[in-house]
Amino acid sequence: MNVAKEPLSETSAKIVVKLDEADYKDKVNAELKRIGQTHVIPGFRKGHVSIDQLRRRFGREVKSDIINREAAHAVYDFIEKEGIHALGNPLALNVTEINLTDKDYTFEYEIALAPEIDIKLDKSVTLPFYTIAVDDKMVEEQDKGLREQFGAQVPGDEVDAKALVKGTIMQLDADGNVITTEDAIQVLDGIVAPFTFSDKSQADLFMGKKVGDKVRFNPAATAGEDNLAEVASMLHISKEAAADVKGDFEMSISEIIVARPAELGEEYYTNVFGPDKVHNEEEYKQALTNMIAGQLRPNSEAFFSDDAHKYLINTYGDITLPLDTLKRILKANNPEEFNDENVDERMEQMVPGLKWQLISDAVCKTLGVKVEEADLLARAVAIARQQFAQYGMYNIDDETVTDAAKRFLANDNFRERIYDEVRNGKMYYAIRQAVTADEKTVSLDEFKALVDERNKANEAE
Repeated sequence: MNVAKEPLSETSAKIVVKLDEADYKDKVNAELKRIGQTHVIPGFRKGHVSIDQLRRRFGREVKSDIINREAAHAVYDFIEKEGIHALGNPLALNVTEINLTDKDYTFEYEIALAPEIDIKLDKSVTLPFYTIAVDDKMVEEQDKGLREQFGAQVPGDEVDAKALVKGTIMQLDADGNVITTEDAIQVLDGIVAPFTFSDKSQADLFMGKKVGDKVRFNPAATAGEDNLAEVASMLHISKEAAADVKGDFEMSISEIIVARPAELGEEYYTNVFGPDKVHNEEEYKQALTNMIAGQLRPNSEAFFSDDAHKYLINTYGDITLPLDTLKRILKANNPEEFNDENVDERMEQMVPGLKWQLISDAVCKTLGVKVEEADLLARAVAIARQQFAQYGMYNIDDETVTDAAKRFLANDNFRERIYDEVRNGKMYYAIRQAVTADEKTVSLDEFKALVDERNKANEAE
């Protein structure tokens, strides 16, 4: 077998594969014998058909399949061995029917060549990196939120903005009197959460009230329009019955439950940050600062990534693609999707993504960026922890989280998304290390202004 590459243009080449009888003869005979042993052929016992009979019956089909397969494998092996960066699949040229009497065969395939991109990313390239400063207000808000989240529900003296209110709920007539008829709605163990009311004016009726006070309110108004489920739950009635509830009710408050923020101390520090991570108030404030900085960091990284992407496109995007060859490949390999009428438009839509893929591949090659299985698992673990945290589960053991992460990666679609995310993250990190990152610290408001300015610029393009 002889395989060689012949240039067709700067962006395409032809791979010529020459097969002689020794390249395929044994494989053809082996396949014919397999057919004779496994197929039922009229007039013959299974396994007792001569090779000549098999060749007469199946020779053309078997020889054609094997020769074409050997030629295709030779092309792909040659591309891999020679390190040829081809776009799309090879396109078979001059396709003709196999002549059974011939012994030597020549196959030709056209390939689209990816342009060579000489990426230069070193300290001579300067890109800005904006770090968002963590201020005292952010720390105070984070402290307040976490202490409320890890706090306890305790009896309170009066209703505040986050209190639960318990008591009896009685239906009133138009004059504000409690209805005592048998069909009146009366709830002896009622619970309401004013902070969930759609109508703030209804919630305000409860604010500042104490045990023993009575509140006249409208359940239908608290739930907003078309939310009968909340009314039904509050009044212990069906959704059908809730549809007829329009008037006021009176709640006699018997108990008020308020949220008591967690106290600073070892138990709280452990619940939030894990064991033996924070030991005192000074370390706590630093941990909060680090937590907020970590939450803000992705915004800075995304902004840098956008800058880097623009730089790479503007610097290396003027590349020549083998569009004519790619169009022929698309039409030949996907005739149900691409034809003479739509291939130009479809190719125009694909070009930006194709250029970026080539540029990013070249960047990864230049900077030695590789995605390992451990990288995928680490990212999947982080996602699993985030999902557990959404349900208030912050200190799940490593084994449980890892098992969840492995289940994520078993899903091909999820795995592909994770791969792209990890690859991009490692690539932009490598770029940031390779170039001169002009570090600038800005306030959150200043950063938001930068983002707004960029969004307007992108919309104008």
